[in-house]
Amino acid sequence: MLDDVMYDENWASIYDKYTQLRGRIDEVDEAVNFLYHYSSGGNALELGVGGGRVAVPLSERGVCVEGIDNSDSMLEILAKRSDRVRTWKADIANFKSAQHYNLVYCVYNTFQLLFTREAQLACLRSAAEALDDEGTLVIEIAVPGLNGFVGGQRTSTVLLDQENAILFAEVHQPLKQNVLSTLLWFSGTSVRRLPHHIRYVYHEELDTMAEYVGLKLAERWENWARGAFSGNSRRHISVYRLQR
Repeated sequence: MLDDVMYDENWASIYDKYTQLRGRIDEVDEAVNFLYHYSSGGNALELGVGGGRVAVPLSERGVCVEGIDNSDSMLEILAKRSDRVRTWKADIANFKSAQHYNLVYCVYNTFQLLFTREAQLACLRSAAEALDDEGTLVIEIAVPGLNGFVGGQRTSTVLLDQENAILFAEVHQPLKQNVLSTLLWFSGTSVRRLPHHIRYVYHEELDTMAEYVGLKLAERWENWARGAFSGNSRRHISVYRLQR
């Protein structure tokens, strides 16, 4: 992933287990089916490739997948998992590629780890420049959920089972659309404290930023299974193409 604050060795060591507990491993097949359609069986670039949760199975479908990440720890995990995905270390806000792609994609809220509007715009611009003429950009991102903040602070339970209790302690900075949070993971007798900083984006703002760099919204779905996006949706998968 992107952020040295978030995806250092501590995060990398537990990331697979965390995504499994959050249900993200279970939906990989749906995500890969969705992305395969837009890759046209050709090539794809993942922004914030991490440990290859999506990139590896997509490459196993015959797509030539490449990935960018700025975390050495996450890239090492991917290298041990598969040699099918070509990767390089870079900042997804500002990257250049001589290659053009059928598909560029950014999943699981990675886009929000870009902590300023300027960085998010730069990422969209870089992605647009990396697309071929008929290429597609796909972004999966959460709908901002800001209920429950009192005095700019909130504590919430993410998961509670017989073995784990995962909580977020968060501070909201509305003028910058930033949420600074710490994940507290209690498991048995151990406790992990993991920082997590984001800039949230409403879908209307994302569309405006995309248009600014020459992209236009083509489709928007609630999930990888193409459920209809609505006012009750907690995330969206947005599909953009180059404006003619």
